[in-house]
Amino acid sequence: MQLFSLDERVAVVTGASSGLGTQMAHALHNAGATVVVAARRYDRLKALADDLPNSLPVACDVANDDDLDQLVDAVMTRYGRIDVLVNNAGVGEPIAAMDEPIDEFRQTIAVNLTATFALCQKVGRHMLATGKGSIVNVASILGLVGAGMFASASYASSKGAVVQLTRDLAAQWARQGVRVNALAPGWFETEMTAEMFADDKAMTLVRRKTPMARPGQPGELDGALVFLASDASSFVTGQVLAVDGGWTAI
Repeated sequence: MQLFSLDERVAVVTGASSGLGTQMAHALHNAGATVVVAARRYDRLKALADDLPNSLPVACDVANDDDLDQLVDAVMTRYGRIDVLVNNAGVGEPIAAMDEPIDEFRQTIAVNLTATFALCQKVGRHMLATGKGSIVNVASILGLVGAGMFASASYASSKGAVVQLTRDLAAQWARQGVRVNALAPGWFETEMTAEMFADDKAMTLVRRKTPMARPGQPGELDGALVFLASDASSFVTGQVLAVDGGWTAI
């Protein structure tokens, strides 16, 4: 189990104020990491930090470059290093392509893709200087396959781009000791997906199309995240791990 240990490592999780981000922060903390939680809603971050001893909450809008700089500066000032970065912050609403305003499309790309690259770049400078580090970008199954009735061209496009960004950064930084991988979650109930989970028709489709015949349960991303963050995946980079009950297998 030592392979999966994150003892004495500093991990940053964006979008940590709710949903998968909160769960991820707990998973990394339980594996031994000192966790920095970042998001816009500081009140929620503070409550989360109270549950995670020695963690650091930092208010941050990932679409704001100054906020990203302040986040990295705060972590480096407090801990002197960043060993793990989890780019989880994201936005997206189901909407037909013909109905989606172009400004909303641009905003989704800005948050889900551009901000992910910006933080990879800022944190990557410190990781490359030390010759080690693990970056885990949170993509989506909708970045791997078409969305169908869960249409959102901007979200799917942004997550598909995150997949390719992950591969490219991995190829560029591998010889300098920095690994970059992605998680592609399937259907998990969060604030973002609450409306879909309340729709019987949508959930019937999820169960029918998922080989395991159900959505993901709380904690079922934990093992995959800790694997990619830890030395258990020391020879893994540029990969996309789908945690989706088999959705992308068919």
